Amino acid sequence: MVIRVFIASSSGFVAIKKKQQDVVRFLEANKIEFEEVDITMSEEQRQWMYKNIPPEKKPAQGNPLPPQIFNGDRYCGDYDSFFEAKESNTVYSFLGLKPRLASKAEP
Repeated sequence: MVIRVFIASSSGFVAIKKKQQDVVRFLEANKIEFEEVDITMSEEQRQWMYKNIPPEKKPAQGNPLPPQIFNGDRYCGDYDSFFEAKESNTVYSFLGLKPRLASKAEP
């Protein structure tokens, strides 16, 4: 299973771009393997993302905005859910991954 982050490379909204960058940078910094899926380049991927977000997680109006995070086909959440997990130090369980033990550097 691979973590997939659905993004929009051509979003005109600065807030969306910052949220996407925040997720990607966190995953890179923590060496968590992931794949970026650009929904502006693939209608098929965009439709897949919309279809696989649970109804209770979709906004009352309009379509869900990126970033949206999946582990394989399992929906993990949107940026707000990711941010909450990051703040509470539960990102690995949010992503459906086993937590890594911090390795202590030898003096």
